[in-house]
Amino acid sequence: MIFEERKWAELAENMVRTQIAARGISNGRILDALAKVPRHVFVPEELRFMAYDDCPLPIGYGQTISQPYMVARMTELLDPKAGEKVLEIGTGSGYQAAVLAYLGAKVFSIERIEPLAKRAQDNLRKLGLSASVIVGDGNKGLPEEAPFDAVIVTAASTEVAQAWKEQLKDDGRILLPLRLHSGVERLLLLIRSEGKEEEQWYDYCRFVPLLPGVEKTM
Repeated sequence: MIFEERKWAELAENMVRTQIAARGISNGRILDALAKVPRHVFVPEELRFMAYDDCPLPIGYGQTISQPYMVARMTELLDPKAGEKVLEIGTGSGYQAAVLAYLGAKVFSIERIEPLAKRAQDNLRKLGLSASVIVGDGNKGLPEEAPFDAVIVTAASTEVAQAWKEQLKDDGRILLPLRLHSGVERLLLLIRSEGKEEEQWYDYCRFVPLLPGVEKTM
């Protein structure tokens, strides 16, 4: 089997070395997380031979698991600390939530497509990683668990939703791919400090769009 313990660990180490560290990600905690969280668990079985390749992959329902470098880059920009309460918008396969949980964050992740949410929760439990996956509309956030130290959005949004701001702690931060216009998206880090908000702009990127509502199709 290609994903027996030793083999996948070798593939993950190579992924970290050639795709992530080689592009300037130097945070040791993040490099360790990407090496230790088995990405193939979050990829459909028929595509697992590509799990450690330098590309996003389809996971069904028109959704994707992000390119490994982009997961590392967004994690670096969010800079989650152990014990912080993090809200993720767009669980997908659960891989980003798994990386955050491995780093010690208390993760609440919202997924609008019910079958994906169930699969992601199963994957996280299988690995013994503690993260709560909730079926819901990510645009509304999760007011019952607010406030959050950080919010990370893993689908392209046309705006920073007011709900995310309202559910953020003082001195918190929001990271999202913001759609500037058709075909152009860029990572935006919004940092709140002493009642003021600062915008920091980073990489251009491509994500599936953030959609409203809940889809329960099985």
